[in-house]
Amino acid sequence: MADEVTERIIGAAIEVHRVLGCGLLESVYEGALCHELFLRGVDFKRQVDVTVIYKDANVGNQRIDMLVADRVVVELKSQRAMPEAAAAQVLSYLKATGLKRGLLLNFGEVRLIDGIKRFSL
Repeated sequence: MADEVTERIIGAAIEVHRVLGCGLLESVYEGALCHELFLRGVDFKRQVDVTVIYKDANVGNQRIDMLVADRVVVELKSQRAMPEAAAAQVLSYLKATGLKRGLLLNFGEVRLIDGIKRFSL
């Protein structure tokens, strides 16, 4: 089921990138992707706070760009080159949420396909 969800997210992201191109702010792509997912009838939450637990103690919160269908963590970037820390960020979100699937989408790439990274635990 999550693979179907990730395919729907990627399809929506490709449409956003096709229409807007690269070079805009991350927040613009986030808004556009949320709108595209809404148009496609895909359930999502935006800017989701997640509690981080360390040895049974709440040690703080992280904010996930998007949570789609309560199954897939989506982290958005809009950078020419993907920072190495971005992958670690998605993995930490998966660990914090207990979810198994994540997507890292970099709208800063000329071809979005080059800026898509899937994660599976």
